[in-house]
Amino acid sequence: MPNDAALRQHLIKLLKGGEAHVVFEDAVKDFPAKLRGATPDGAEHSPWQVLEHLRLAQEDILDFSVNPKYKPREWPKEYWPETAAPPNATAWDKSVDTYLADREALCVLVADPKTDLYAEIPHGEGQTILREALVAADHNAYHLGQLVLLRRLLGAWK
Repeated sequence: MPNDAALRQHLIKLLKGGEAHVVFEDAVKDFPAKLRGATPDGAEHSPWQVLEHLRLAQEDILDFSVNPKYKPREWPKEYWPETAAPPNATAWDKSVDTYLADREALCVLVADPKTDLYAEIPHGEGQTILREALVAADHNAYHLGQLVLLRRLLGAWK
């Protein structure tokens, strides 16, 4: 649509957060390495598991949105890491960087006027880029809230 520039801008703001909830960058900034694999009493997941789930799910949404050879992942096995703690010292930062790169790719896709936000994704079942952007934003906001709560429970939130 020729007059959807405002919608595209709103979607990008929603994907990046910060208007109604915390931004991803603040949720992961200076997260103490010793707490990344800790699971507080009453919590189901560690911060590492939530971060990786965020990354994996967003990666899957992006892949579905742009890849005509998309193959669905196995739920829940391929959406959650196997271990509570990062497997090595660089895994956390790599996950953060990959999440940010994929989020940016989603934003570029949404911002491109050549992207028909309303057209059905050919290999999907009625999904559109608009729907996928909204799903990504909603899913990310939910789990960012969990990540902040985990930080609070672990005493690592300002």
